[in-house]
Amino acid sequence: MNLRLNLIYIFIIAIIITLLSRVYFLSIKSNTYYEELSKNNYISRVNKVPVRGIIEDRNGEKIAINEMGFSISIKPHLRSAKKRAELERIVDLIVKQLPNLDKEKLIKTYLKEDSAYNHNFINVVDYVPYDEFFSKYTILASHEDIKIDSSTKRFYPFRDAASHVIGYTGRASTKDILNNEIAKFTGTVGKNGIEKYYNNKLQGELGYKDVKVNAYNKEIEVLEEKEPSTDNNIKISIDIKLQQYLKEIFVGKSGSIVIMDATNGEILAAASFPEYDSNLFARGISQEDWDKMKNDFNHPFTNKITNGLYPPGSVIKMGVALAFLEHGISENFSVNCTGSLPIGNRNFRCWKTTGHGHIDFRSSLEQSCDDFYYKGSLKLGINKISQTLDKLGIGKITGVDLNNEFAGINPNKEWKESKLKQPWYVGETVITSIGQGNMLTTPLQIARYTGYIATGKLSKPHFNKLHFEEPKELDIPEKYLETMRKGMYDVSYGDKGTARKYLSSKVPIATKTGTAQVVSIPQSEKVRMKESEMEYYQRSHAWITSYGPYKNPKYVVTILQEHGGGGGSATGEVLSKIYNKLLDLGYITLEN
Repeated sequence: MNLRLNLIYIFIIAIIITLLSRVYFLSIKSNTYYEELSKNNYISRVNKVPVRGIIEDRNGEKIAINEMGFSISIKPHLRSAKKRAELERIVDLIVKQLPNLDKEKLIKTYLKEDSAYNHNFINVVDYVPYDEFFSKYTILASHEDIKIDSSTKRFYPFRDAASHVIGYTGRASTKDILNNEIAKFTGTVGKNGIEKYYNNKLQGELGYKDVKVNAYNKEIEVLEEKEPSTDNNIKISIDIKLQQYLKEIFVGKSGSIVIMDATNGEILAAASFPEYDSNLFARGISQEDWDKMKNDFNHPFTNKITNGLYPPGSVIKMGVALAFLEHGISENFSVNCTGSLPIGNRNFRCWKTTGHGHIDFRSSLEQSCDDFYYKGSLKLGINKISQTLDKLGIGKITGVDLNNEFAGINPNKEWKESKLKQPWYVGETVITSIGQGNMLTTPLQIARYTGYIATGKLSKPHFNKLHFEEPKELDIPEKYLETMRKGMYDVSYGDKGTARKYLSSKVPIATKTGTAQVVSIPQSEKVRMKESEMEYYQRSHAWITSYGPYKNPKYVVTILQEHGGGGGSATGEVLSKIYNKLLDLGYITLEN
């Protein structure tokens, strides 16, 4: 009996000791842990979202700004059937004050975001313009289940001018939000152009406010605060007024124009036509507008400056001529052009079917003689031509500060064997030497390479005025470049220059015209085919690339007009207007 009582006492004492140990742990040892946990229960961090930076042109003109307005959020946990009526009453109040809003859309947005794990107010309207909302503010802001915050919407004052360069912002995707903390709060990111490339700079850095809140999540006290960044603006190199002028003189045409500082690669203006109104995307493009642009055969979505791939045609001839000279063909090399060159069972025709007669390096550029390049390429071979063009940036991205630039194609034997699993034929060497065949370039590549011809230095094109790379010299003798420059001058002013009769520039300029075939035309048909007789989308692309002033190169101007036909006839007038405008604006000055 005593033994049994003793065991019971021991058991009771053990239980008491265990309970006392647990009380000690909870009250003493876990005090720090629960104190921190308690703090988390009543300290809330409110993120302070920066205002997206403004984009300015080189003269301080604001080309991407923010319009002020308000966003609307509704308290959480109203998705259940029991509380659906309460949700509808709140939404009805909002729609009554702002009739332009769609009730069903607001409810759908709310239900998509609401969950048992979310305790924050749910955003249902990203943006209502200030003027539209101001008179309704007091009514909505005083409702305890509705939260009103300041909001902004991106606005592009010049609408479609430079749209492919500036780009636009849009709603952040799930992927954007996963990779970008700020996008989680702003709901928008740069989707294209400068807006995308410099998105991190433009969106800035988050601030925060640590506040003490009560059980109803109402703010009691501010404990710590850091303001979001405000130095988020960017100034880029373009002149927006010049961009508008390009639109005026290229109206109704499709293609691209690049105006670049020949000395350092700074881009003064760059346009892809047709352009689009960036505001369509900033406010959420309608299905009708989307379909209209998507089905446009002139491809307004494509940034033709960096993503338009075109055979360069004869504007590549300076690069091919430099390859001839660099790899051992004599400076005195000349040919007798009779209008065609038989190779095997094919006849490769010069554009002038009656022939040019005696042609050397300089006159081959002036008259754009194909036969000169046919015969020179047969002496040299495609791989050496490709080596020099690679050095000049053909078939490589320029590194411009825009996303997703295309490299183009600088074809040679290895490229064809690797990509097409086919051997290289001698006829391909011949047509590649005049910028046809598989060769594809972008207008920006051609502008960059033209800048090298003008200055002897290869620049990296850029829009950021503060951060850029210095131009680099290549190991091509200056005397070879001088021959190219003289040939390009003769294109403009020589008796037989292919651009001479189409130019009216007050600035002395060096030019090279080009006509790039879009569809394959048998050599035997070239005698009879006329551009004017062809369907529009089968006509050749028209090129002209240039620099000026001739003696003191300051700017490169490159124009690509899709389906324009002959290079000089299609683009010479536009080119002249651009140089005259540069003179009027003071970008170019002339000595007496």
